[in-house]
Parts: sequence; structure tokens; C-alpha cells
Amino acid sequence: MSDPYSDAIVGVTRGMSKSDPKPMLKRVAFELDDAGISGYSEAELVDAITAPDANSAARYEFHIQLSKWDAVPAPAWAADTDANSQQRRAAILTALGFSEEAQAKINHAFQVNLASAVVISGKQADWDPWYDPESGRTFYWEGYRGVLESKGWDAGAITELSRSTDEVVKRLANPERDDPYQSKGLVVGHVQSGKTANFTGVIAKAIDAGYKLVIVLTGTIELLRGQTQRRLDMELIGEENILGGVPRDNSELTASVDYIGDGDVDWSDGKFVSYGKDPKELGIPGIRRLTGAKDDYKLLKAGLGYLDFRQTDHLVDPARPLYDPQNLYRPDIRIAVVKKNASVLRKLVHDLQSTKTDLGEIPALIIDDEADQASINTTRPKKDSAEAKERTAINRLIAQLLGELGRAQYVGYTATPFANVFVDPEDSEDIFPKDFIVSLQPPPGYMGGAAFHDLDRDPDDTEERTVANSNEKAYVRSLVADPDDTAERDAELLAAMDAFVLAGAIKLHRAAALGNPKLFRHHTMLVHESVKTAEHDLLAADIRRVWDAAGYNLPMGLKRLQDLWANDFRSVTTVRAPEEPVVAAFKELIRHIGHAVGKIAEGVNPVVIVNGVAERDYEQEDIDFQKRDVWKVLVGGAKLSRGFTVEGLTISYYTRRTVAADTLMQMGRWFGYRPRYRDLVRLYIGRNVPGPRNTVIDLYKSFESIVRDEEDFREELRRFQGFYGDGRPRVRPMDVPPLVYQSLPYLKPTGANKMYNAELTEQGEGGKVVDFNQQGEHDDKKNEAHFEAVQSLLDAAADRGEFFYLNKARAPRPWKARYGIVDAEALIKVIENFDWAKNFKIGPYLAFMHKAITDGTLKDWAVIVPDLDSLEPRNIGDRELRIMRRYRRDDRPWQFSGSSTRQREALLAISSGIDSETVDVDGAIAEALELPAYKHVKDLKVPTRGAFLLTFAGDSRSPKFHDAKGYTDPKMLPDPAAPKDIATLFSYALPLAAAPAGRIAFTVRREDRPDDAIVDAEPTD
Repeated sequence: MSDPYSDAIVGVTRGMSKSDPKPMLKRVAFELDDAGISGYSEAELVDAITAPDANSAARYEFHIQLSKWDAVPAPAWAADTDANSQQRRAAILTALGFSEEAQAKINHAFQVNLASAVVISGKQADWDPWYDPESGRTFYWEGYRGVLESKGWDAGAITELSRSTDEVVKRLANPERDDPYQSKGLVVGHVQSGKTANFTGVIAKAIDAGYKLVIVLTGTIELLRGQTQRRLDMELIGEENILGGVPRDNSELTASVDYIGDGDVDWSDGKFVSYGKDPKELGIPGIRRLTGAKDDYKLLKAGLGYLDFRQTDHLVDPARPLYDPQNLYRPDIRIAVVKKNASVLRKLVHDLQSTKTDLGEIPALIIDDEADQASINTTRPKKDSAEAKERTAINRLIAQLLGELGRAQYVGYTATPFANVFVDPEDSEDIFPKDFIVSLQPPPGYMGGAAFHDLDRDPDDTEERTVANSNEKAYVRSLVADPDDTAERDAELLAAMDAFVLAGAIKLHRAAALGNPKLFRHHTMLVHESVKTAEHDLLAADIRRVWDAAGYNLPMGLKRLQDLWANDFRSVTTVRAPEEPVVAAFKELIRHIGHAVGKIAEGVNPVVIVNGVAERDYEQEDIDFQKRDVWKVLVGGAKLSRGFTVEGLTISYYTRRTVAADTLMQMGRWFGYRPRYRDLVRLYIGRNVPGPRNTVIDLYKSFESIVRDEEDFREELRRFQGFYGDGRPRVRPMDVPPLVYQSLPYLKPTGANKMYNAELTEQGEGGKVVDFNQQGEHDDKKNEAHFEAVQSLLDAAADRGEFFYLNKARAPRPWKARYGIVDAEALIKVIENFDWAKNFKIGPYLAFMHKAITDGTLKDWAVIVPDLDSLEPRNIGDRELRIMRRYRRDDRPWQFSGSSTRQREALLAISSGIDSETVDVDGAIAEALELPAYKHVKDLKVPTRGAFLLTFAGDSRSPKFHDAKGYTDPKMLPDPAAPKDIATLFSYALPLAAAPAGRIAFTVRREDRPDDAIVDAEPTD
């Protein structure tokens, strides 16, 4: 399409950026009439805005604006639709005048974003809705948006970043308000998922809105601080502000300027954002950097005026406070990127106290990156102590900054939020996110924990796992060698390095085929076995020894790589990245293998230790990602796993355990964006690592557990976000700690010294199946007691019938079961006889059931006992029962595997009352259970019947009843079987009406009420 067409579409789209959607074709046609072009059709317009080229101006601008309209909270033109819903999208496209056919094509091109950031906020009265992203003050945000566009971010990703940053900025205090207010919030991202991009956007919008001082707290080592400084300099602060008025072409003056004198490649390539002119020449405040690329904050001494808004900013009216609108938008912004180091923070506090400007007048923003590290106060308060609260050094200094800067806003960023939500919410000086929590969704292309695990796989699914249907098969390789067996260990190290070399060769082949030799600047392998720096030298020496003997230039080395390509990489790439250039035969890779080996061996050494013994350890030439291509094996420990960005990470070799889930998750540096090489990523991980008290830990299963726990946490946030009709939040930030789960007994969510402020007392959700399989370590007497406890339920389940589930083709498949009705209170009495694992509490669930009974939303239960022909029948006592194959999980011996989706569908149908005739084919069971058959939620009256699935599994101590894997095989149990060899398991689904969107209640320690007070997260009518 020629320029006039595109220009007309872009102009019309931008013209509607601050208005309601209006008929678009007429406007575009009018613009084209002025250019002498007539007869422009709807089909041509739709083709232009859905062009295959995602970077075309017309498509890009339309997508940006469409996403904005999608996300508007409650516009007058579509007040009856929810943001980011299909109903909203239909309202937009109808208002734009598109036909149904055109709407279908546009919706196909631009899917509605249903997985946007989640916001948990305090009462709306706690902050004034002051922020208008369309105010016209968008200079630095537009500059940053341009950077993202140049980096290849698509319109949807930019719009979601804009939306999520709006959610943060609008919950900060209005910088113009007379009475100071400090907002404190937490933004929860994912490991290596783009948190820096989000807080850069927040800073850009905040300084556009009038914030004058920005303090970014980074990790505890200089390299991490320098990485953040450079990122902000390159993407937000920009050339003109870095030069500070020095002419770029004056080599004598610029020699000492950051990035110029040291030959930074990105600076010389023009990748630092440029605003065209010094912002002050455009009537925009400039940015003064209080820290540099290599310089953390230092005492300004004689140069203190550089920080002081009143001493050097002559445009400030001395008769007005700094936050007065007449002053606010004139002086330069100050930005400091500071390590979380006590001596550095003391210098900053000292200089702030020494300025002539009243600190209480400065709208300030404190961004705390990795907010769960160093910032948390881990000193537990002494009971009944009247003394001032004792604090750790960094926490005390952050509290002092907040105390000195009365208009400072605090926003913490973390991928592992558990420590932050356990901060004492009653400690007014601390950093508890009292005002808001925003949970970010990673943009498409992110490889997180779910990408390496098969989280949705049914435990009863017998389908063979392949690289096509299993993430584990595709990306994970097991390390099982005895640490003391040098030969076995060397073989595993060699296998990982072979994958590193082969993946590098495939990258080079791919880059050549695509005609882009700079496509993969960096290619790295991470080895993490220990936090002990003394062991890193030994490990690096072992890797170098294996590397030297690998023989990649010999037939034996090439043969190994050919086998690896044929048996591993070829099949994974075929099904996981069919769009990438095809390697038709291994011989096509041979020349690239030599090139890859050369790039890895180039420089001082193919293996680099990055363990943070001293700052210089992070300044090695071989790992300077800014100045050179890095193709290396990196060996490190805790410092390498905290914030340090390993560019181009493709192969990870991991065998280190830890006792805290958040620490372990931070070590998952294989999470991140892997553009055009996702299929080449491999995780070599320990499956039998020595654990505490002579135990053996499967690290892969440990990661799977905490990934599940984190996903559950995020899902709970999503479920409870928003406000009730009366303006009260469904869940406040202080209500969040109970949503944190702990699956593994040896792996706490965070350090025990951070977990003493909240206790869950009540929890439930209607229409959701919950498995209660956490029965603790095997105990014969417990099995006997549990079996005895459910005899009344077996008596009640006297009828037999044929239920069914829907297979993948949505065809009904039958399964048989016994069923009957049990009173709600009677079933609670049965459950109270069960004994549970130490880390599992049934109390909150029973408390919720009692509340539902009191409310009249739970009256009885349909008890279902599977009676499948495929299961082994055994006589147990005077009962003949079918014994299922359920097993104790290897990573959690106190917990059995979950229930089957084949039975879960019936529980959902019974408890929800929606399409409940699908419980059985002919409706006989639905009729017997008196199930209402409503078609839609809005038709739901009040079903008060829950669904309870009762199953029995083999659970014998005797090895003679075990299979080759050590699990009890029901077929090997004798007949009759003893109750001690049977585990009694159950799952249930509460009636949907009991809690359609979930409900939580818990105790919190508050000075203004008794310890046993209950905080209710559901409104009372």
C-alpha cells in the first residue's frame, strides 16, 4: 500500500487516541479525498490494519489504539462491558463502523488480551484518582515507548506494559497534592521476565507526571547496579541528558563522558535513546544523573547544589513549595541508581539532609528492585517490647529515606514475593505493600517454570510422553551421577557441553540462513553446583579438563554431536520450532561446529568463574556483554543467581539445593526470553541431590512444586482482585499472606524469620475440585482409622450408576460408580477423624464449610465412590471395593498423586448446577440426585449440594506388594486385603453458590483488636 493510504489511517487512528471510537472508514476516505483518492473500501481498510507485516505503520497504530480501548475501565460508550472482554471488543468495532465480516478478520488478527496484569488494591478512598495517561505530559514515556518499538516489541506487549504501569502510577500520590501521602506497593513479576522494563515505564510516566527525585535501589553488587544504570541511561535518560549540554562532536570534552570514553558498542551504534534536542530546549525538565555507569552514589560535598532543587534550579519560585504546580514542572529531575549497601545509602541520606530544599516538598519515587533481597527486616520484634523496633541496616535506611522524604512513594519489584507479603502490615515505617500489589503477566515468548514442566498432565494419562506433548521430554535432561564417581560425573558434564556446542552451531546455521550474522551475539552455559566460592575453582577446573578432552575437532567428538543432533535436537526443533530454517543433514552443521568451538574458546578461557568474591570478578573482559560477543561457560553461585543477567543462556547445568522456595526460584536463571532459539534450550538438573538428614532430593520435582505453588498464588490474586459494588476491595494487600502455599515440607516459601505475621483460618471456593491427599508419612494405624471413618459414607453410597466424562473429541466415555446423599454436618464429622501431614491444615476448609452451612448455601453432599471395571476388586473388612493406583509423590512422600480428570468433571457438574445433566448419559443419576440443570450462571438459583469423591488406593509398607518403582501395585495386594494397606482419599467441590469467586478469612495481628478477630474478605449483605 502506498504512503497516502497508510498516512491517512495513522492520522485518523491517532486523532481518536483521546476520544471514543467513531466510524473509521468515513474518516479515512475523507482524508484520502483531500489527497485526490476516492473509492476506498472497507475491505482495503481492513487489509491495511491487519497487514501481515506487524511493523507496518497502519497496523501498528491501529493495534495500539484498539488495545487502549480494550482496557479502558468503564467508558460511557461501553459502560455495560468489562475491560479486555469480547463484549468490549465487539462494542469498539461496532462503534468504528465495521461489518461483522470485517470484525471477524480484525479479531482474528488481534486477539483480546484476557491475561493482563492483576491488581490487588486498598480502598479507593486511600488514593485520589488523579493520574491521566492522556494528559499531554508524556515526553519521557513516548521516548521509552519508541525504544521498545525499535527493540521489536509488538503493539500488544507495549499496550499491556502501558496498562500495567498506569495501574502503578495512578496508585502513587498526586505530586501536586497539598497534604503528603506515602503509597507503598509491590509489583510481582517472574524470574527474568522483564521487571526492569516495567519499572522503567513507571519511572518515565512518574517523572512526566511531576515526580522530581527517583531513587532506584538495586542488588548488592556493583555490576548489578551498573547493569540497571546502563539500562536506564540507554532506554530512558538518553544521550542529551548523559552529555549534559556537552556537544557530542567535541571529542576532548566527551572523552570522560560515560559510554564514550570506554568505547561502548551500543553508544557508537546509536542505540541510546535520543530526544533530538536537549529536553530543556523543548520546555521539558532534563534529567540529572546522581550516579554513573561506574560510579555509585558519592558524597557531593562542594557539588551539593547539583542535588538541591532550590540552589541550582533558578526557575523555581522561592515563595511557593516545590510541589506547587507553578514549580513542579520546571526543575530538572534527579535520578540515582544505588546499591543496597549501607555505607552508600548513608551518603545519600546525608546529602539529602544537607540540601536547602525542604525534603517534605519533594515528590520522590523509590523503586526497590529485588525487593525481597536485603530490604526486608529480618529482626523479629521482641514480645511486649516497648522499645523502638530493631531493624536490619538496609531496612533501617530505607525507613529513614521514607521518613525524611514525606512525599516519597515506595514500589518494590520482585519475582518471588513471599518475603514481602509477610512483612508486618502494622509497622508503619516498614515496606509492607499496604496500598497495592500488581501481579504482572509475562509477554508471549517467555520461558518460565511452566515451560519446563508438564503441569497440566493428568496423573492417570497413560499416553506416551514425547517431545511433542511433554515439556520435560523436550527440554529437561536428568543428572543422576554419584558426585563421588568422577567418570560418571565427567560423562554428564560432557553431555551438557556437547549440547552447548551443538546448540551454538545450530544458532550459527540459523543466523546464516536468515542472513543475519548478528542474530545471536551471546551464547552461554550456566553451571551452578554450590554457593561455596572455594568449590567454584575446582568445578571450573573439572569443566576445563572435560572441555580439553572433548575432541570437537576429531571424529569421536563429531560422532557424539551427530548422535545428539539425530536423537535429540532434530526431533525437538521439528515439533517445537517448525518455522526455523531446517538443518537437512548433519554435514550442514560441521563448519558451524568449528566456528562455535572457536568462539567459545576465544579469549582467556572457555570457562569463566562469576562468584562475586570481589567486584572485579564481575568486570572480566570475557563476560562484558556490552562490549563483545560472549560465548562462554559460566560457573557461579548465589550472586550469579540474583539479578545478574546472563545473556543468551541456552544450556543450564544445575545441582544445587536450598531450603527456601524463593531462593530456589531465583536460581532458575534458565527462565527468560529465548527469541528464535527456544527449541535449543536444555536444562540438565540433578535428580538425586543429597538433602538434609540423609535424604535425597529431586531438584526437578522441587522446582515443579514451587512453580505450582507460585502459579496457585498468582491465580488466587487473579481470583480475588477488584472491588465489590460498595467500593470495598475483595482482598486488600494485607489479606494476601494466607494465599502463599508451601508444598514441600523442607522448602519454605521464604526464610522462617520472615513468616510470622499471618495465619489462614478460613478458605473455600465454590465449583472447584480440591484434592485432600496430604496424609503425612505412611502409618498403618492412620490407614486403619481413615478406613473406619468413612464406613458411614460407604453405607450411604448404596446406588450404582454409569457416569461419564468427555474425551478430547468431546465424545462421552462411561465410568461406573456408587453414589448417595450425606448430610453436610455428618460429612464434616467424618473429615474431622482424618489425620493430616504436619504442614497441612484442614481447619480453614472445615471453618468455611461451617460458614456455608450457616449461610444456607451447603446442605448436603453427593458422595461418589468409583467402581471401575478396570480396577482391582478387593474385599476389605466386609466391603468389596475397587482399589485405584495412586502413589505417594517422590518429592512429597506425605502426599498422594491427585484425582483423575475423568471423575472431576462429574464433581464440577454436580456442584455447579450448570449443564448438570451431563453427569450421566440418560439423566437417571442427575434425576436421582435432584440436580438442577441450568444452562448459564445467570440462571443459577442456589444449588446447595456439594460433590464428594471417595477413592481407595494401595498403600502398603510391604515390598512384596510393590512394583519395580517401589509403589504399591493394587494387583499384587492379597484378597482379602487389610485396611492398613489401603489409603482412603477424597476430593470435593463445594456448591458454586457457596462462594462463586472464592472467599478467604484469617487472623492478623493488630493492636486495635483481639488476636482471634477474623478479617472477612467477602461483603455482608
